[in-house]
Amino acid sequence: MFRQLMSLQQLSRRTITSSARRQINNSVKEKQKHFQDDNGLPIHLKGGSSDAVLFGCTMMLTVVGVGYVLYELFSAAMPKKPQ
Repeated sequence: MFRQLMSLQQLSRRTITSSARRQINNSVKEKQKHFQDDNGLPIHLKGGSSDAVLFGCTMMLTVVGVGYVLYELFSAAMPKKPQ
């Protein structure tokens, strides 16, 4: 049991300390240039097709939610029929 704990400790120490540093490309300038271009698109659609899909889903859920709220409001406003 002790040997397994020691090997686990050594393994965890080795994976943390021997990890190579990766160079991360700083793409902030390119993103700023892309989103600040004046191409006629609103900012929430400049990200591409994924932004368009997310925007469409958001609008669909908004319309469905407003419809449901109006339905519930209408049903609450109408008096119940006596049975």
